[in-house]
Amino acid sequence: MKKYNHDFIETYDGFPAFGWDRKTDEETVICYLQMFSDDRLMQQLVPRLSDEELAEIYSMINRLLKAHLKDAEYHRLFLKEDHP
Repeated sequence: MKKYNHDFIETYDGFPAFGWDRKTDEETVICYLQMFSDDRLMQQLVPRLSDEELAEIYSMINRLLKAHLKDAEYHRLFLKEDHP
C-alpha cells in the first residue's frame, strides 16, 4: 500500500490560476506541488538543479513544515509514521 498519494490533481476540474482569490490560490498551489513532485519530472529536473537550488527547495519545505505543523502532525502527515 502506498504511503503517499496525489489524488487532488487527478480529480481537480478547476482552472489553476494564481491571484484571483484565496480558494483558487490554494487549489493552484496544491496542483503545482503535485504536478511538480511527479516522479518523471523529478528524474529530469533534480539532476539539473544547482547545489544552491537544491538547498533552497529543501530549506523552504522544512521552514514551512516547522512553521505550520506540530511535531506529531509532522510525523503523521509528512513522514507517515506513528508518533506519540
